[in-house]
Amino acid sequence: MAQDKEAELENGSSIVYGCARCQKTAKLQCPKCLELGLPKEPSAFCSQDCFKMAWAEHKHAHNPGPHTWAYVTQRGRGRSFTLPTFAWPGSLRPDRVAPRREVPADIPHPDYAEIGQPITEIESRQQRIVSVRSPKEIKGIREACLIARNILDAAHAAVRPGVTTDEIDRVVHEATLAAGAYPSPLYYCNFPKSVCTSVNEVICHGIPDQRPLQDGDIVNVDVTAYHNGFHGDLNETFVVGNVDEESKKLIRVTAEALDKAIEAVRPGVRYREIGDIISQYVGQNKFQVVRSYCGHGIGDLFHCAPNIPHYAHNKAVGVMKEGQTFTIEPMVNVGTYRDVTWPDGWTAATADGKRSAQFEHTLLVTKDGCEVLTKRLPTSPPLWWEKE
Repeated sequence: MAQDKEAELENGSSIVYGCARCQKTAKLQCPKCLELGLPKEPSAFCSQDCFKMAWAEHKHAHNPGPHTWAYVTQRGRGRSFTLPTFAWPGSLRPDRVAPRREVPADIPHPDYAEIGQPITEIESRQQRIVSVRSPKEIKGIREACLIARNILDAAHAAVRPGVTTDEIDRVVHEATLAAGAYPSPLYYCNFPKSVCTSVNEVICHGIPDQRPLQDGDIVNVDVTAYHNGFHGDLNETFVVGNVDEESKKLIRVTAEALDKAIEAVRPGVRYREIGDIISQYVGQNKFQVVRSYCGHGIGDLFHCAPNIPHYAHNKAVGVMKEGQTFTIEPMVNVGTYRDVTWPDGWTAATADGKRSAQFEHTLLVTKDGCEVLTKRLPTSPPLWWEKE
């Protein structure tokens, strides 16, 4: 049973939190959270009924494990940092995660920003039907994509040995706010940070932390900006200092595979053909394509139809039509295409611990081909092969 316990300030007044389940005024708190000294905000409830209905999910906060470990380390505030028992596939290990950064109230937030679940997205008919965007929608998506491109360029400029991925998160967060936008990853399905940073064997969804980037690392930075009701999404993989030739080849082949896929985008092309194009080029270079994650529709929703797999002989249905917007974002591995998920419930890594790279663009299907809405700009920092 939840306990009636308000938080006390130094001046004797009390803080009233929103219910962790329904956001109504809450003064009851989970007794186990009190015992463990966990933060009060996510363990407050408005009634015993809400506490009971939330218990199946809430109880996981009491023990590190899938979907909760990153949160516990993030909000532990001085508690011991102990890695969970896990068969780590490579040499990389997570580090401490700093508290979630705040977004001012005057910047429009997506619906999941407070509750952690994209209810509008989940319930939308766009999960089943691929939208053809209106001129007004295309204008909004194009603006969000330009913002996202400039944010990624700012993050790229910050990449160097000794910089933490949390510092990259700060750069992304502040650049996003400066553009009047919301960082789309922040609290999407409870993701704790404003950008995904995937280092070395991490395929995607890496959580920024206090580990400094090291000379010889590679890092993917995945930026999405939410501006005036629309999302723009892209990512690139960067070298950190002096990187081995195999990793450099991996990065370049991944970028070239995306370029080849983009060349094929036009009305009438089947979504499934994208995977054939990418797999053929990647296979020629003796790498493998990840199968667990795919490109996706994007617009007023972060993720929606269509799903666009990147591997050959996939079963994606449908054909491209003028006015559709979606991402293509191949993930390519040195070794096996198989992946494992870290105990934080987010970080996807290669099953054999070998390196992975990814590139992503948001595309608009046009009458005769496509427009790359997140294309590189003359001011974009050069990728490794563009420096030679």
